[in-house]
Amino acid sequence: MRPNLLDVEHVNKIFTRGGFVSRRVNHAVNDVSFSLAADKPEVFTIIGESGSGKTTLAGMILNSLSPTSGRIRFRGKDLREIRSRRARLEFMSHVQAIFQNPFDAFNPLKRVDRYLFSAAQRFVECRTSEAAAERADEALHKVGLSLAEVRGRYPHEMSGGQLQRVAIARALVSNPSLIVADEPVSMIDASLRVTVINLFRKLRDEFGVSIIYITHDLATAYYISDRLIIMQKGRVVEGGDARTVLAAPQHPYSIKLRQAVLSVDDAWRDDTFTGGMPATAT
Repeated sequence: MRPNLLDVEHVNKIFTRGGFVSRRVNHAVNDVSFSLAADKPEVFTIIGESGSGKTTLAGMILNSLSPTSGRIRFRGKDLREIRSRRARLEFMSHVQAIFQNPFDAFNPLKRVDRYLFSAAQRFVECRTSEAAAERADEALHKVGLSLAEVRGRYPHEMSGGQLQRVAIARALVSNPSLIVADEPVSMIDASLRVTVINLFRKLRDEFGVSIIYITHDLATAYYISDRLIIMQKGRVVEGGDARTVLAAPQHPYSIKLRQAVLSVDDAWRDDTFTGGMPATAT
C-alpha cells in the first residue's frame, strides 16, 4: 500500500522559557493530527489567529523544528530520521516553503534570478549555467513569468505580486510534491492576491502539487481550500471539508472567526474573486 504524502500524528510542541523559579511553559502545538494522501493533490488549509500555533506547526512540517512528542512522516519516513546533509537536501527538494513577505525572502543587493539558479544547482544538480537557466525559465512559466522578464532585476525593481510569484517559482524549481505557504498573500496588495491564490489552484490542478496554506483569512481559505483545520491556542478545534466547515461552523471559536468576515454570503461567492478580495473586519 502506498504511504500517504504526509502524516502528522499527535504532534506536540512545548517551549520552555525562564529559570527554575520563573519557568514558563508554552504548549504551542497540542495533539495535532492530519494526513495528506499521496494520490490526491489538495489545498489543505490551517486557519488561526496570531498565537494559534499554525506557524510553529508549519516549522515542524518543514523539519526546521522538532516536535516535543508525536511524529511527522513524509512518504512514510519519520522526519527525525532525516539527519545527514544529503537526506535533508533530498527532503527539501520535495517539500518547499513560501513565506509571508516576499521582500524579506530576497536580499535587496542580490539579483532575483540568482536565487532561481541556485535552487536549480542545489536541488536538481544542474551542472551548467544553461541547464540552470532552462530550469529557472520552466519554473517561471508556471507562475506566468519568464526568465527574460526577471533576469538581472533586483527585488526593489519588482512589485510585491511579481516578487511573490518569483518566490513560488523558486519553490517549483525542484518539482516539489508539497509546498507549505505561510500567510503568502497577507503582505501584498489586495488587487494582486487573486493572482497568487489562483496560482495555488493551478499548481494543484495542473501540476499535482499539494499545498498547506496557512492563513488567518477565512475568505481566501473558503475560495481555494479542499480541507482545513482551525486552530486555537495550539489545538485543533474544528476540521473537515472546507466549505462545509466555513459555511456552518460548530465550534464557538470558528463561529467567531466567521462572524468577523463582513457580508459573508456575498463575499464568499466564487465570482467575487474575479474582481478583488472580499472585505474583512479589522
